[in-house]
Amino acid sequence: MSVPDQPSVSKRPLLPEFPADRPLGAIYGRNARAVIERGFRVIARQNWAILVSGFFEPVLYLLAMGLGLGALVGEVRGPGGTSIPYTAYIAPALLATSAMNGAIYDSTWNVFFKLRFAKLYQAMLQTSLGPMDVALGEIFMALFRGFLYACGFMGVMLVMGLVTSPWAILMVPVALLIAVGFASVGMAVTSYLKSFQQMDVINFVMLPMFLFSATLYPIEVFPEALQWFIKAMPLWHGVELMRHLAVGFVSGATLGHALYFVVMTIFGVWFTTTRLRALFLR
Repeated sequence: MSVPDQPSVSKRPLLPEFPADRPLGAIYGRNARAVIERGFRVIARQNWAILVSGFFEPVLYLLAMGLGLGALVGEVRGPGGTSIPYTAYIAPALLATSAMNGAIYDSTWNVFFKLRFAKLYQAMLQTSLGPMDVALGEIFMALFRGFLYACGFMGVMLVMGLVTSPWAILMVPVALLIAVGFASVGMAVTSYLKSFQQMDVINFVMLPMFLFSATLYPIEVFPEALQWFIKAMPLWHGVELMRHLAVGFVSGATLGHALYFVVMTIFGVWFTTTRLRALFLR
């Protein structure tokens, strides 16, 4: 008795076929909005409480350190050598920290769960989405979170009378620049981490960077060798950039700090796309 021929099963390719006759056609399906739409639906149904709670940490720092410690410290030296109240000194730094925290959460722990447990990216890349669609979609969601935190924190600063320069209006788009810089690199780094113990490395890096990046006191209190190390860290550039805008001290150094995050973002998007392609589209 002969065995009837089984219908052939066509295997679905792991690598979606993209038009090769257009730029980035091999990795970009021009549908990052699908990733963004899914992100907003998740926020509306499940993650809104987590999103809101992250806003209060820098605000509590501002109230505790600015109003509490600020009453004892008085005035400190700000950008350009001008004397400013201690509360006005740390508020721009905490705004930069707020943008960083929002972006890092979305691009690390959120990505880690989707990558290692939910296997969400594997499912996405079985569709018409490419690795750059996924990278841009997730980075946009981190950017959205940073934007919310920046607007909320700016509102607090206005209420407390800490906005004294017209240049301060640029602090919101700069917060987005800081957020996208951290998010683009954070997602790529997370792709290498495989356990919760490894994820603790992120906190091990983020907390010292927050404490030492001239956030709460001037960088000049540290030895010169340590100052150079701090100046290589992205948060220090974000803090200085925000502080310059807050007091209206705009110079070539201000543009240099902004350029740092432009380069960081370009590198981060390329890094993340390369990692997703290497992980799923072999």
